[in-house]
Amino acid sequence: MSIARPSVVPRHARRFALAALLGLAFAPAAFAQPAEGREFVRLKNPQAVDTGKKIEVIEFFSYGCPHCADLETHLGPWVKRLPADVQFKRVPVLFFPPWENLARVYYTLEALGEDGRLTPEVFRALHGGGTNLAQEARFFDWAATKGLDRKKVEDTYKSFGINGKIARARQLAQAYNVQSVPMVVVDGKFMLTSNAAGGHEKLPGAIDAAVAKSKAERPPG
Repeated sequence: MSIARPSVVPRHARRFALAALLGLAFAPAAFAQPAEGREFVRLKNPQAVDTGKKIEVIEFFSYGCPHCADLETHLGPWVKRLPADVQFKRVPVLFFPPWENLARVYYTLEALGEDGRLTPEVFRALHGGGTNLAQEARFFDWAATKGLDRKKVEDTYKSFGINGKIARARQLAQAYNVQSVPMVVVDGKFMLTSNAAGGHEKLPGAIDAAVAKSKAERPPG
């Protein structure tokens, strides 16, 4: 066994190496994975979920919220790649009277199986499109231009079933103490916002981290 002779390192190279080490010391903070207590927080009052073995992800939102519209650009693609053991649902909030009508718009499209296709269209119509879909007649006319039966849309919009969903949405927002939107809840116990995640574009990654932690905390089987 031989002992290698230490090489002589030029002074400028030593300074460069020191700078590199200092950079690495700060790198973990910049590239750290989303974590509890930072990008997502545990709720003091967790709620039961109705998704069984699947991890539940709820977005509290409103079509009338411009921040929700901005988030959709990033959240929409994330929803399309959901794993089989995760279930996503939206719950519209009712902060303002027009938002209750927009909640009816969402639940009507959901009942007709058109929410996935038309949610981006609703956001575009409201934010930049100049179409106030909170007005019932305008929504019915707009839906007809998207290939839906106007009479069926109107009947669904005014139905007892939609009334029940509106009441349930109000209860859920109260149970989770929703004060602003967009807000995401994972498995009834982790709350996320774009601000905490570092921006709309980073929220899907933070949701993935909260989903992974929720899975780890679920009892085996």
